[in-house]
Amino acid sequence: MEKVDTLIKARWVAPVACPGVLEQHAVALRQGRIVDLLPAAEAVARYTADEVLDRPAHLLIPGLVNAHTHAAMTLLRGLADDIPLMQWLQEHIWPAEQRWMSAEFVEHGSELAMAEMLLGGTTTFNDMYFFPEVVARASARIGMRACVGMILIKFPTVWAGDMAEYLRKGLALRDEYKGHPLVSTAFAPHAPYTVDDEYLVKIRRLADELEVPVHTHVHETAEEVMASVVDSGERPFARLDRLGLVSPMLMAVHMTQLEETEIERLAATGASVVHCPESNLKLASGFSPVARLVEAGVNVCLGTDGAASNNDLDMLGEMRTAALLAKGVAGRADAVTAEQVLAMATRNGARALGLGEETGTIEPGKWADLCCVDLGRPGTWPVYDPVAQLVYAASRDQVADVWVAGRRMVAEGRLTRLDPVAIARQAEDWRSRIAGADQHE
Repeated sequence: MEKVDTLIKARWVAPVACPGVLEQHAVALRQGRIVDLLPAAEAVARYTADEVLDRPAHLLIPGLVNAHTHAAMTLLRGLADDIPLMQWLQEHIWPAEQRWMSAEFVEHGSELAMAEMLLGGTTTFNDMYFFPEVVARASARIGMRACVGMILIKFPTVWAGDMAEYLRKGLALRDEYKGHPLVSTAFAPHAPYTVDDEYLVKIRRLADELEVPVHTHVHETAEEVMASVVDSGERPFARLDRLGLVSPMLMAVHMTQLEETEIERLAATGASVVHCPESNLKLASGFSPVARLVEAGVNVCLGTDGAASNNDLDMLGEMRTAALLAKGVAGRADAVTAEQVLAMATRNGARALGLGEETGTIEPGKWADLCCVDLGRPGTWPVYDPVAQLVYAASRDQVADVWVAGRRMVAEGRLTRLDPVAIARQAEDWRSRIAGADQHE
């Protein structure tokens, strides 16, 4: 018999690499990677394992990929709710960040975010925030997969004084983590309206040379688009296209304001759209035409955005909202199926991040980034279609086990490498400081 580290036997497995669900199958793991996916009876006869897990009422899926986060903003969760986007940013979020931003803030906020995401089945997140080196160190230490944004914005912050310093520090981070098994990088210009043409052109050239994705907010609101037309005579997406940034490297976040020609251009260039339905709904930013994007062949993935505007980092909830919203916007009950939404939250996200050869599906040779969800609960039983039940009925509280690169990060609903009590204590300390300062002003 062949020796492996872990054998996971599940009632259902959704590989996502191919359509459909496999029943009574097992996944064999060795040295952090998937070595086999086969019927459970055959697995028991073929492999001996240090650890064998039986999951008799569970669905095993690839680990979820949160393709757009501002992880440290968990510490601002609920700070300013029910406010329009630009007022929310300019009067509340940006002033709070200016006052409280520090390496310690980012470390503690990112740890809280990673604890929340892991417990909800997310194994990879794509982050855009300040002090990205702190996020990279934390994710490497904790053992969670992260694509860390080399942020650029034309406003000075405590992390960088000007665009040149942002870019220099970002490239140093990229060099430090090049080839790291868990941490990768992406250029993260905040948005077309906060980055000048000169630096967008530099990013395009460097992205092509280094084969690094570009992660940016685009067409988030109608006001953003109108302001760009008034100022420059062109829509933000057209400007990015003119500067050469619309390519397979582009991850365009939000995209709630889209014309048919823009959808066609996204499909033709191989660019990805990161859909953040709950944040868009909460901020009344608009509706991304997801059904039309999918039908055009655009690679659509899912993100939660930051916890200050969502207010959670729950990818299972995001899948449900994405599926239901797409049907409502399209006016068709068959628009964007549960299976398509699961692919958006796994395979498509990995592809957008340049990690499609390494994770995002359950296939031999890929990293063992996995999520096991217990469907044997009153709210999700009986099960006729496991994927539909996952998307339309399951909650993140049903996540039983999570692996990143074969390391079990959540075991029977409990974190194995993070202390939730200590993390909660840190978060409460920040809340006391921030709320106390507001009360004295």
